[in-house]
Amino acid sequence: MSSKIVPNFSKNALIIASKRYLKVDKKGEPVETPQQMFERISKFMIKAETDLSDKKKGYKVPDEKKLAKIQSDFYEIQANLEFLSGMPLLDRGKEDVVAACYVMPIKDSLESIYGTLAQTVILHRRGAGVGYDFSEVRPEGSVVKSTGREASGPISFMRLYDFSSEVIMNRGAVRHAGHMGILNIGHPDIEKFITAKHDYSQLTNFNISVAITDQFIKALKEDTFFPLTHDGKIYKKVNPNELLDLIVNSIYKSGEPGFIFIDEINRHNPTLNVGRMTATNQCGEQPLLPYEACNLGSIVLNKFVIDTKLNDKTDPANKIDWKRMEFVVRIATRFLDNTVTITRHLLPQIEQIVKYGNRKIGLGVMGWADLLYLLEIPYNSDEALALAEKIMKFIREISHDESQKLGRERGDFGNFKGSLWQAKGYKHMRNATVTTIAPNGTTSLLADCNGGIEPFFALGYSRKNMETMGDTELVYVNKYLEKKLKDEWLYDKQTMKEIVAKGTLAGIKQIPARIKKVFVTAFDIDPSWHIKAQAAFQKHTDNAVSKTINFPESATKNDIKKAFFLASDLKLKGMTIYRDKSRDQQVLNLNK
Repeated sequence: MSSKIVPNFSKNALIIASKRYLKVDKKGEPVETPQQMFERISKFMIKAETDLSDKKKGYKVPDEKKLAKIQSDFYEIQANLEFLSGMPLLDRGKEDVVAACYVMPIKDSLESIYGTLAQTVILHRRGAGVGYDFSEVRPEGSVVKSTGREASGPISFMRLYDFSSEVIMNRGAVRHAGHMGILNIGHPDIEKFITAKHDYSQLTNFNISVAITDQFIKALKEDTFFPLTHDGKIYKKVNPNELLDLIVNSIYKSGEPGFIFIDEINRHNPTLNVGRMTATNQCGEQPLLPYEACNLGSIVLNKFVIDTKLNDKTDPANKIDWKRMEFVVRIATRFLDNTVTITRHLLPQIEQIVKYGNRKIGLGVMGWADLLYLLEIPYNSDEALALAEKIMKFIREISHDESQKLGRERGDFGNFKGSLWQAKGYKHMRNATVTTIAPNGTTSLLADCNGGIEPFFALGYSRKNMETMGDTELVYVNKYLEKKLKDEWLYDKQTMKEIVAKGTLAGIKQIPARIKKVFVTAFDIDPSWHIKAQAAFQKHTDNAVSKTINFPESATKNDIKKAFFLASDLKLKGMTIYRDKSRDQQVLNLNK
C-alpha cells in the first residue's frame, strides 16, 4: 500500500502544516500527522468516483479493487510531494471543500451590486478569492434616470465591497477575504480607477487590474485618440499614451494596477458559446465567466529530476523522468476533476456552471526555479525557455488526453457542444480548461520548493506578513546553493552570512562567475527574461499564468512601459509588475 510512504516535510513545512492544514482539536492543536492528512484527503477524494450526480448514463462505478488503487495513487503523488492542491489541504477534515477562486457578476443596478455582495459574503467566509468586472457600472456623475440623482460610480462600490470584507476578515473568515477589481481601459472612470490605491488606506483587500483591449493597443501604436465610452455614449477622447503613462506611474509608485489582456483571453476562451470572459480570480491566473470557479493544483517539477551527474552536458530534458511525470499528471487530472464533484458550490448558480456546465480545472507547476538550479540552467537563458515550453507542452498534452478519457468514461462537460474543443475536433472533453499556473503561496512552502514559475526571490530571506500565519517569521537559506558550495569546497560560515545579508551572489568576489550565472535571483534577472519565461509557459497553458515581473528599485518608468509592449507582443494574458521597495510592507524580505 502506497500509504506506507512517509511525507518528507522540512522543518518550515511542518510549521505551516500544523498552523494551516493538519486536522486540529477544539484547542487548535494538531491531531494527525502529515501521513494521516494525505490518507484522509485521498479517501475523501475517491467519493467522487461513486457519486453519480455529474456522470453520464451508463457510467460504471469502479469496483473495490479499482477504488483502492485510485485512493492509493492519490495518496502516493501527494505524500511524495509530487502534486499538491491547496483547498483540499485547507479543509482540515471537515469534508466541506470549496474552490479557491471565483468570478461574480456586477451589473449596472443596485439590485445586482448588493445582491452580488450578499453572495460574495458567503464565498469569502469560506476563504475564497473573488474577481469582478466593474465596467458595466455607469461612471461617477452620470444621471440615474429613476431618481434624477448622480451615480456614484464603480469605485464607490469597490469601497463598499472592501469595507464588507474587512469586517468579514475580522469575524472568523477561513482566510483573508481578497478581491480582484477589474475595469475596462475604455471606461470613463478609468483614470480614477488607476489611481484609486495611491492612498494605501483604501481598497486594502483589492488587487486591481485594467482590462486592456486590442482597440487600445491599436490606438497606442497608431497614436490616435482613444474613446472612453459607456452604454454606447462617448464621454471623452484621450491620448492613449498619456493614459498608459498614468498606469505606468501608478505601477512605479505602488505595483498596481496590473494588466489583463482581455481580448487575448477571449481568443482562447473555450466556451465563447456560453459568453465572453471579462474578469479573473484574485491573482489573475484564472479568467472565468460569472459564477464560475476553478479547482487548482500543481505538479512539483523538481521532484522529477533523474539522479545524474550535474555536470553532464547532454540535453537537460534527458535528466527528467518523463514517464513518472506522465503518471503524476494523469492522476492529478483525475484528482482535480474529482474535486469539482465533491466541492460544496455554495450557490445554485455556481453549482450549475461549475459542476454541470464547464467543470474547469487548472493543473499547473511549481518548483521551476528549483528544477533549473538542479539542472544548472540559468533562468535568464534560451535553454530555460526551451525547457519551459517542452515541459508545459508535455503536461498540457497528457492532461488533455486524460480529460478526454474522463469525458468518454464519465461524460463531457455540459457546454462541450459548440465549444472550442469540439471545433478543434475533440470527440470528448471532461473539463473546459485543464491547465493553469497559479502562484501557490504556502502550498509551495509545504512542498519545500519555489512558487509557480517564479525565480527565487533571494538566496537567503525571511518570510513574514503571511495570511493565517500570525506573526510567524520563517527564515530561508537556499538549499541548492548550500549544497553546490559544499560540493566545490567553497562553503564557509562567513560567505553564507554575506549571502544571506545580500540575498544574491552579485558582488560576492569569492564565488566563481559560472556559479553566479546559474544561481540568479529575481532582481538579478532583466525584466524581459521574466516576461519571456511567462510567455513560454503561457503558450501551452489553457487559462493564464500568475507571475510577478520583478523590477529593481532603480528601474525607470520607461522600463515599465517597455515591459508592457513586450508582454502585448508575446501574447501574455495578463501581467503584474512590482518594483522593489515601492511598498512599505512586503511578504518577501531580504535580511538586511
